[in-house]
Amino acid sequence: MVNTSILPERHSESFGGEPYAHRLLRQMLSVEAALARAQGQLGLIAPKSAEIIPQVCEALSQQPACLDPDQLETDSLLAGNIAIPFVKKLTAQVAQADAEAAKHVHFGATSQDILDTAAVLVWQQDLIRCEGLLRVLMQHVASLARAHRDTPMIGRTWMQHALPIPFGLKAAGWLDALMRHAQRLEAVREETRVLQFGGATGSLASLGKDGTKVSRLLAQILGLNEPNLPWFGHRDRVFSLASVLVGLTGSLGKIAKDVSLMAQTEVAELREGAAPGKGGSSTMPHKRNPVHCAAILTQATFLPGLLGVLASALPQEHERALGGWQAEWQAMPEILQGTESALQQSVALLAGLEVRSQTMRANVDLSQGLVMAESVAFGLAPQIGKIAAHALLERLSRQATDQGQTLEEALLQDAEASRLATPEQFAAWLSPLAYLGVSTDFVDRVLDAYDRMG
Repeated sequence: MVNTSILPERHSESFGGEPYAHRLLRQMLSVEAALARAQGQLGLIAPKSAEIIPQVCEALSQQPACLDPDQLETDSLLAGNIAIPFVKKLTAQVAQADAEAAKHVHFGATSQDILDTAAVLVWQQDLIRCEGLLRVLMQHVASLARAHRDTPMIGRTWMQHALPIPFGLKAAGWLDALMRHAQRLEAVREETRVLQFGGATGSLASLGKDGTKVSRLLAQILGLNEPNLPWFGHRDRVFSLASVLVGLTGSLGKIAKDVSLMAQTEVAELREGAAPGKGGSSTMPHKRNPVHCAAILTQATFLPGLLGVLASALPQEHERALGGWQAEWQAMPEILQGTESALQQSVALLAGLEVRSQTMRANVDLSQGLVMAESVAFGLAPQIGKIAAHALLERLSRQATDQGQTLEEALLQDAEASRLATPEQFAAWLSPLAYLGVSTDFVDRVLDAYDRMG
């Protein structure tokens, strides 16, 4: 059954170890309290009501379980959303303190005002936490790029040995992507830091001429921006937020994919840090499985499907939607929690990553010089042209493979190649450290950009 209660995964824990549902209910109370304060300041409700309603909301926010989330969920299945039974419970609580004040609970608002604004407040908290985790992660990746700026490894294309690169270049690529995500997170946090307050159909007709005054003051009290108009049926901000989070998780998955491939037994260039009970097998004592990578890749695989849900929910009906809005209630918490989990796992992965530079160097030499064929071809190109040089090295590479030779041996034994260059020239062209191009310049560029981020 689709959970229309907006209390998804009540058993799961989100940021700070508190269930998402409790955090949402607490923010719903914050919105109701702020609404009463704003209307009290504007003289729309009695001063006493504007004092008692926030007091009751504050007391309940200390123990959101007092609102009985299980019962709220049950009631919401008939009501259509959790705000309706929530307001009833809140009103009853306020009535116990003051019957007159209870008349002004939720005054002029609609359910979606409270739910959307509370969700925005939760998202703001979550994004701040994500940004903090991302900063820590970038510190670890930057340290890797600095430490291995000149550490040679084999670059791979199409899963095959290609040309040597520094490991620092690979780490710099990770860092460069993470910096872009940091900028996107900051921008989308501001984009989504907006109030939702429109009443029944977005006109605030129930508040008459005072609607804009209440909206402006309510936004100020909550620390949110006031949008040009209510955005009930326009969910592009929600989709933008989700797409940034899913994109970030995908880049974390790229790191995990690289690390897990480089940690394979046959490659053995990287390894996750060891810890008691970590990465073991139930039957094979020798195993050290890349468990952090698995956790990250799980989220990177799962979350894109939820982004599709939100994309499908963008064409909403008229002023307030049927089904599309409700679909967000399950998708957004999963995306937020999944991104946070992937970030935490990524920090743990990079903080303990073991870099095996000697194995990296040995893997560069694994093909017995064949990966330097391009270097030799470009060395010969000024004399015989690039196409002819490529054809010569392609022939000699096949010969070396078939006969179990090194590329250097094939070059020195070939009459055509021997006429074109000296053994010393071949040796220079076959040196991996001499064919790293401007890799270190690229690493330095990324590190300079990171340092400027502050």
